[in-house]
Amino acid sequence: MYVCLCKGITDSQIKNAIDDGATSLRAIRKELGAMTQCGKCACLTKEILKDQLATNKMMTANDLFYAAI
Repeated sequence: MYVCLCKGITDSQIKNAIDDGATSLRAIRKELGAMTQCGKCACLTKEILKDQLATNKMMTANDLFYAAI
């Protein structure tokens, strides 16, 4: 789904940027150019960032758990 219509940025691109190490809105803005025109995508980008970081954290915890077994 398109998140930033001005720049044509999708939720998948944002999630990939987060998986590649972006941990803030500033980092996403710098890497993808989101939130640099009208700014209407900022709220949804922030929500995606929060959810993806939580998902990645949960996956890391699960990996550590299963590695200990």
